[in-house]
Amino acid sequence: MSDMSETTQVVIVGAGPAGLTLANLLRRAGVDCVVLERQSRAHVEERQRAGVLDHAATRIFEEWGLGDTLLAGAREDGVLEIRVDGKPHHLDMAALSDGRPGRIIPQQILVTRLIAAFLADGGDLRFDADEVALRDLDRARPKVTYRDLDGTVHEIAATYVAGCDGYHGVSRAGVPAGAVTTYSYDHGIGWLTVLADAPPPRNPLFGISDHGFAAQFPRGPKASRYYLECAPDAVPDDWSDELIWAQLRLRLGDPDLPGGPITEKSIVEMRSFVVDPMRYGNLFLVGDAAHIITPMGGKGMNLAIADADVLAHALRAAVHDGDEEPLAAYSAARLAKVWNQQEFSRWLTEMTHEAGDTTLAGPFRRQLARARLARLFTSPHAARAFGELVAGG
Repeated sequence: MSDMSETTQVVIVGAGPAGLTLANLLRRAGVDCVVLERQSRAHVEERQRAGVLDHAATRIFEEWGLGDTLLAGAREDGVLEIRVDGKPHHLDMAALSDGRPGRIIPQQILVTRLIAAFLADGGDLRFDADEVALRDLDRARPKVTYRDLDGTVHEIAATYVAGCDGYHGVSRAGVPAGAVTTYSYDHGIGWLTVLADAPPPRNPLFGISDHGFAAQFPRGPKASRYYLECAPDAVPDDWSDELIWAQLRLRLGDPDLPGGPITEKSIVEMRSFVVDPMRYGNLFLVGDAAHIITPMGGKGMNLAIADADVLAHALRAAVHDGDEEPLAAYSAARLAKVWNQQEFSRWLTEMTHEAGDTTLAGPFRRQLARARLARLFTSPHAARAFGELVAGG
């Protein structure tokens, strides 16, 4: 085994949407970077997650010249259907947001394209980087070490480190206790997430009824992603395939909902988490390393992409112009947006879940939630405010 030392301007830890977006933007900004990813390329490209880009994220890729490469074939996210006790209500999100629709693209396709674009542009992306460790984050030249598949230990000295490795990653764990304030909230709800080879809906669909909340989203031309409200301590084995399809048909108000082979099921904890500030020394936290948001509203990946955009602009100014003011402003600028979307996600979660099963919050809160839904369906002003938040406003 031999040790290898290198230098670069930015080390990016993590090759999810946050890290890969930042890496591609830095290449276009002329800022050298190295991306380290603990998993294999195959594992990263096969991970299935959220599949809706809001308009703000779509615009970021277009402004950096990546729109055609990344979003080819991604259809517009135009209409949201909300069924209350089986009665459909349609919200034209493009019209409600002044013609700013999002795009529907499975995350694994977006990630695969981000990887290909970065490598085609000469990017340095290292998979199977094990035992990643961060040192001297509060000094001028932080150091990142890792072990490759051959057992060789590498050390990279950088000017900046971008922690894009999620809630459980080494980046957030590398921030000393007391250096940041942590805010967290448990929503007291679980979601059973199901991937099935079943016909996708024409539009994203929410179902609200006495049986609880459910949702269905397209995942390509022949697959659907489903969500079922469940107890926060539930386990996937509690849900047989027969029970899943029976509950989906009840909650979505469609007794003829076609089924299909279930290929994946897991439990998602509905929780929220924010770190303030999103920086420690020369380490900048991006995406889930800095904030976790519930899946309701689909803002997790979109916030990560927006973080990467702001940080890329700031790093370009620091590296090329010696101007570190944008870096100093990064955390405050992003936290304002993060809290706005946290509030939106919490509001939407309360409204759609409390309007259904009365055991969640009681009959009084159920009636309040249904009043909010009625306002959303009948008030043009309420609907437009909703459309603006969905678009990324």
